[in-house]
Amino acid sequence: MTKKIIYTITVLLVSGVLAFANINVPFKQKGLDTATFATGCFWCTEAKFKQLKGVKTVVSGYTGGKTVKPTYEQVSSGNTGHAEACHITYDPAIISYDELLEAFFVAHDPTQLNRQGNDVGTQYRSAIFFHNAAQKQKALYYIAKLNTAKAYKNKIVTQVAPFSVFYKAENYHQNYFALNGNEPYCKYVIQPELEKFKKVFKDKIKK
Repeated sequence: MTKKIIYTITVLLVSGVLAFANINVPFKQKGLDTATFATGCFWCTEAKFKQLKGVKTVVSGYTGGKTVKPTYEQVSSGNTGHAEACHITYDPAIISYDELLEAFFVAHDPTQLNRQGNDVGTQYRSAIFFHNAAQKQKALYYIAKLNTAKAYKNKIVTQVAPFSVFYKAENYHQNYFALNGNEPYCKYVIQPELEKFKKVFKDKIKK
C-alpha cells in the first residue's frame, strides 16, 4: 500500500462526505447498521475490520452465489459463485460507511481480479454488497474517483452488487486469527497485513 493510495483515499473521503452531505441516507439514526465486504480470504478481512472503533461484530461467511447453505469446501471449489465475505455490524455514530469504505480500499488490492495474492479463485474476489441505494451510490462514487485519480497502477475491478443472502461460515472460521495466530498462514500472511492496516488507521483502532 503506497503513500499515494492512502493519501488519495483520505482526500476522497473528505470530498465524499461533503458530496453526500445533503443526501437522505436511509440509515437508522440510533442503533446499528450493516456493511458486507469481500476482500479475499475472510480470515484476513475479519481480523482487520474487528480492529476499528465503532465496529461491533464481524461475521465470516459466504454471499453472492447460487448454492444454498454452501460449505467451505463447496465455496473453495469456485463452483458456487459465492465470495468469502464479512458481514460487519457497526455504530454509525462512531464510524461511518464512508470510513468503512476507506478501510475496504486499504485492506486489500481492489485491482486484482478473482484473487488476492496467492489466494486465487472467484471466491476471493473484491466485492461490495450494498444494503441500500446510498451504499451503492457511495461505493460507485469512490471507485470512479479512485480510478480517475489513478490511485492504483491498474483499474479497480471491485464488484458492486446488491446484498441478498449471507450464509455464516462454519464456527472454526469465526475469529480465526485471534484463535490461531501461531499458524503459518496467520503468522506470515495475516499478521504483516494486519500491522500495516493498524498503522494506517492508528487513530481509529480500538484500545
